[in-house]
Amino acid sequence: MRSHRLLLVLLLLFVWISTVAAKTNYWYSYIPKQVFATQVFPITIFADTDDSAHPPAFQFDSQSPIQPLDTHALKGTNGGNTFYTFYFKAQNSDITIPELTITDGNETVRLRSRYLPVKTLNSSAHKTFCGLIATSCKIITSQVSEFDAQNNLVSLTIKATEANPKEIHTLGSIESGIEKLTRKGSESIIEYYFVLPSSEKSVTSSYYNTLQNRFVSKTISVDYKDKPVAAQENLNPKDSSFDKLKKYGLTLLAFFFLWMFWKRKEIFFLVLLTICILILLTLFAPHEKICIQEGAPLYILPTETSTTGGQVDRELTTDILKQRGNYYKIEYDHHIIGWIKDEDTCKD
Repeated sequence: MRSHRLLLVLLLLFVWISTVAAKTNYWYSYIPKQVFATQVFPITIFADTDDSAHPPAFQFDSQSPIQPLDTHALKGTNGGNTFYTFYFKAQNSDITIPELTITDGNETVRLRSRYLPVKTLNSSAHKTFCGLIATSCKIITSQVSEFDAQNNLVSLTIKATEANPKEIHTLGSIESGIEKLTRKGSESIIEYYFVLPSSEKSVTSSYYNTLQNRFVSKTISVDYKDKPVAAQENLNPKDSSFDKLKKYGLTLLAFFFLWMFWKRKEIFFLVLLTICILILLTLFAPHEKICIQEGAPLYILPTETSTTGGQVDRELTTDILKQRGNYYKIEYDHHIIGWIKDEDTCKD
């Protein structure tokens, strides 16, 4: 009789364990087998249900020095299945993904810690390697301007996926840095700048593509003269060739419409003449002036984290080339271009 009771208890225990196991709806669907030092990589948790009323809460072991870049998981769905992805950054030695506790309205699941070997990327054969490791990288915008009499400032906006932007550097640059970094899920938008001697006409950098398992090279022009419109429109008060062409063309059109109005006395030509004159007044309008205090720092870019490229050694009044927020773009002595904070302007 006692043996029957023991058998019944074991049977009930087995059924209970099987039931609990059946309710375990979370497990790792992807963990890389190996990563490179400084690489940003994903780990993905699979969930076979999607209970929006009781979304799961994820908590990695807080005692571990290894933590995700963002505590909020990137959620994705495929059919009736749901995936939650976290991004980690590898260190210079092997790491351990900490134990993960998942809690929802039905259960608490613990996923054990996982050991992950870290390999050093062999970049010795790629002397142009900029330190970036990503699944994709695209240069959205590039702008070249005069930094000082001997150097040019190159500003880039880069979009990269699963990237380590803080490792980016430009070989041969006098100065470089990240002015703004925005990370959303797997995507990073990087505003990066570097200063090169003006004798350089182009620069080639390569990044390591983890999907293609190879180095990918990108070449950009850093010649200020190759980009007169983009550079001078934003930085230099002098006319570019394109601006001069616009002014000459509009002036000729204005004289043509004036002659046609005098010949035919039609109001249509008078309207066109008026439009041309208004546009010309805009193009020939002088820049607004600004007074700058002595000792004001001259920033490379209009951001709070920007480094300074020098100081204004005296109080001066100069043209405002552009305004962004509380920053004014000016041209200082010897064609030095920079940004001045509003707080450093003269206060009457």
